[in-house]
Amino acid sequence: MHGTLGDVSYRLRFSHFVRHAWRPAINIYRCETCISICLDLAGADHSDIELVIEGERLSIRGERAVPEPGEKEGAAHQMIAMEIDYGPFEREVQLPDEVDLEKMRAEQQNGFLWIHLPLKKS
Repeated sequence: MHGTLGDVSYRLRFSHFVRHAWRPAINIYRCETCISICLDLAGADHSDIELVIEGERLSIRGERAVPEPGEKEGAAHQMIAMEIDYGPFEREVQLPDEVDLEKMRAEQQNGFLWIHLPLKKS
């Protein structure tokens, strides 16, 4: 599955340089009607995120730009601390058989990417 999920469209744009991918923090919940996955992706634009399903595996890939001061603040002259991960990222989640991939939806809220995978009705 690639492309539009819910109201958000995702595309992957990697640079030509190969860098080590960081792993965003993730929470996975089993709810009454779905599996909900939450990734901490503050600062990542939805157009730089790709969701790919291969077999029973969901891959979440993309890239986050380095956060830097804006024009209003002027150019940074010194780096004092650098703890926020940036660059390419990737996470993989093993999906249970009972999720209905056709009804999967994704949304970004307050810096989190939420992926909802409804459970098949038995």
